[in-house]
Amino acid sequence: MLVNSAELTMVPEPLHQHCLHTKEACFLNYTMKQRMATATLTAALLFSSISVPAALAAQSAEVQTGVNFRTSPSASASVIRTLKKGEQVSVVDKVNSYWYKVSDSSGRTGYISASSKYISIESPPSSAVQSGNAIVKASVSFRKAASASGQRIRFLKKGEQVTVLSKTNKYWYEVQDANGVRGYVSTQSSYLDVTGTISGGTNNSGGSGNSGGGAVTSPGASSSEAVERVIAAGMKYLGTPYEYGSSRNTTTTFDCSDFVRQAFIDGVGLKLPADSRQQGQYVKDKGDVKTDWRQLERGDLIFFMSYKGTKASSYSGVNKSTATITHDGIYLGDGKILHTYSKESGGVTISSIEGTHWEYRFLYGGSAL
Repeated sequence: MLVNSAELTMVPEPLHQHCLHTKEACFLNYTMKQRMATATLTAALLFSSISVPAALAAQSAEVQTGVNFRTSPSASASVIRTLKKGEQVSVVDKVNSYWYKVSDSSGRTGYISASSKYISIESPPSSAVQSGNAIVKASVSFRKAASASGQRIRFLKKGEQVTVLSKTNKYWYEVQDANGVRGYVSTQSSYLDVTGTISGGTNNSGGSGNSGGGAVTSPGASSSEAVERVIAAGMKYLGTPYEYGSSRNTTTTFDCSDFVRQAFIDGVGLKLPADSRQQGQYVKDKGDVKTDWRQLERGDLIFFMSYKGTKASSYSGVNKSTATITHDGIYLGDGKILHTYSKESGGVTISSIEGTHWEYRFLYGGSAL
């Protein structure tokens, strides 16, 4: 806002000839006008100084320390929840010098302090996409994993331009948005209008692998080489203690899905989702799962339901197509599984499947590569 310097000098207007008030009343009337004009000018100057960079829209950011996520840009506004350290958000807008409007991983929008103490804005990489080969036709979830249960980064909006990097499988595209953020979008034609040729097969996005999802990074080796690398990586952890809900940031203890995930990270750099159910969904989304364990191939992930006993009769009548996954491991071939399931078993170990509760609990298996 440009302000003429002459407008900053308030000159008393003459008393009007038709004024019926006393001179004192007219002077008070003038004084009130002067104050109102000064207040208006001050507010205009204040708000014109607030700059909202357009490049900030939908830019990724990381929470540096716990911060209140509020319903409006005010310290007195209701708190939706507390965002945790390390949590990823998308910055939708900079409201003013004190507040960001952000969207969390569930797609909920709110406001947080703009202080660098609480949030770190990630600079778009130099290779950030400026244009794309697809246009969003209808709002669609942009996820960290090629799965409907994958953690949502944000919603892609109608009209937004993205680049489709590959077709992960018949259900999911790996795409990159205008800020260089990679994720996954449904291949349903109602969501994206894609032009040009899209490569199929594996993808190569990075990802945090946080609990509740995690982007998936595909290995660069051939399938058979990758299998052996994964198994070799898993075998080096034999005897590592079991801990339910183990930290995904250390290798001192494992639960079942943490062990599987670490073997793939160490072996081929593939970051699977962080829990067994999402790992199972990831394998199922890739297609070609087997419900007969004898048809499994070396290196396949293998998934099980809850323990109900050591006898086959304990599992009769169970609808395994709807049973919940509670355990997984890596199939070694020859009826053997590499996994971890209890402290009493000695941590990471090798178990036989045939004729044991593992056979009766088996749900399905398949390749994650």
